[in-house]
Amino acid sequence: MKAYVELVRAPAALTVLGDTLVGARKPLRGRGLLLPLASVSLYWAGMALNDWADRDLDAAERPERPIPSGRVAPDAALATAAGLTALGVGLAAAAGRNALPLAAAVWAYDTALKATPAGPFAMAACRALDVLLGGRAVLPAGLMAAHTLGVTALSRGEVHGTSPATAKAVLAGTVLTAVATAVSSRRISGIAGALGYAVTVGRAQWNVVQDPNARNVRTATKEGIHGMVLLQSALAEHGAALPVVLPLAQALSRKVSPT
Repeated sequence: MKAYVELVRAPAALTVLGDTLVGARKPLRGRGLLLPLASVSLYWAGMALNDWADRDLDAAERPERPIPSGRVAPDAALATAAGLTALGVGLAAAAGRNALPLAAAVWAYDTALKATPAGPFAMAACRALDVLLGGRAVLPAGLMAAHTLGVTALSRGEVHGTSPATAKAVLAGTVLTAVATAVSSRRISGIAGALGYAVTVGRAQWNVVQDPNARNVRTATKEGIHGMVLLQSALAEHGAALPVVLPLAQALSRKVSPT
């Protein structure tokens, strides 16, 4: 069980719970409560599929991961990804939403686009589609996508480090995302969330600008993943409880890495 928890980066799924709440722009009720569960299922599917697709690369760079270490068979990882995808699409359908475009984007990213220049944009599209699964909040979906684009671009340096130019571009994107979020918010809590997002995520990225080594990149990537929660709380008009998720996600990430 522990191997599968690591395979799907289980605790990191806490950072997608707020996506559909951001998209809905109202409290989720009734069947709508299935939407965050659909997001979690598809997130876990993407993580399992990621490790299946990267199994040869991980054997050289991250042999401790479940597949190269022999704790999860490749076929089992692929079956897990397929099963969780079907579950996510089914949960969304039960809530009256179509998650097939999101599922297709997840599979396209992991199996074909991740290593290409289009990779970060494809991941950003996955996050935008997850937000839009909750409703038609185009601006919030775009801001969540912008943040995801930066985190994904930076994460490519987790093993060998990144370039100063990439680090500066990602930091600039975080600042712009925070400013746009604060300006678009009509709530004090939204402005506070945008500020908290800028400080926590921006500080880690500033360290990468100062020294773009792999260790700093991994730290900034983790902060970027957790920063999703702060950004969601700033964008969701009824997301006052979302920041409660953050300390739990941070605590669990010390046991299971979100990257």
